[in-house]
Amino acid sequence: MDLIVCIKQVPATTDIRIDAKTNTLVRAGVEAMINPFDMYAIEEGLRLRERHGGKVTALSMGPPQAEAALREAIALGVDEAILVSDRALAGSDTWVTSYALAKAIQKAGAYDLIICGKQAVDGDTAQVGPGIADQLGIPFVAWVKRIEQIADGSMRVQRLMDDGYDVIDMPLPALITVVKEINEPRLPSLRGKMASKKAQVPAWSVQDIDIQEDKAGLRGSPTQVIRIFTPQRKQRGQILEGDVGECVTRLVDGLKEMSVI
Repeated sequence: MDLIVCIKQVPATTDIRIDAKTNTLVRAGVEAMINPFDMYAIEEGLRLRERHGGKVTALSMGPPQAEAALREAIALGVDEAILVSDRALAGSDTWVTSYALAKAIQKAGAYDLIICGKQAVDGDTAQVGPGIADQLGIPFVAWVKRIEQIADGSMRVQRLMDDGYDVIDMPLPALITVVKEINEPRLPSLRGKMASKKAQVPAWSVQDIDIQEDKAGLRGSPTQVIRIFTPQRKQRGQILEGDVGECVTRLVDGLKEMSVI
């Protein structure tokens, strides 16, 4: 079974800086990590390989430093890793990101299943996974909490809902995005860490995946961010201490003075 896991390197901090000129996050010099939801995608790919055989390929789009995330994925047990990295892709919105990853998947060759985390914690759009499936013209299910079975060219999954879950059958190849309820990610092994240091991680440019530069990055993105900024706290909070009843009364009076209630 050939599995592709799409991962993203995200800032490992809440101290986010924004480039005022491009309206994008400043990633240079910021500690980074694998997007937490993508760790569950990696783990599910490894478990499926253990049950069905085949290989797991980790795929990411980002600046050169995103190679570190792919090497971490190799340390966890994936077989191969591919980085899509090109200055022309800087500032790409979710549409261009989905398009570029889909083109990279097509270049990588045959696959049975693509697994993504439900969303990235830096953007929280949850659009890239479904966008890849749309670009490839394959079925997808979001918010998967369990894979019940894979057999005879199809799979059955449980999709997490607010009031329970749906059971869905779909043909392969397909794409799913997974939630944290699906598994418990493993830790890297010593052998995996050694393998990650020796592994070759190819970096594909827009030319390698056959994308014209005017369809990449900010120029190719239909979504245009007019302004993005970090909200400034206008005043400090107030801590109420003392008798609970008195605190509630003071709180209500204060809210009334501010015309909140």
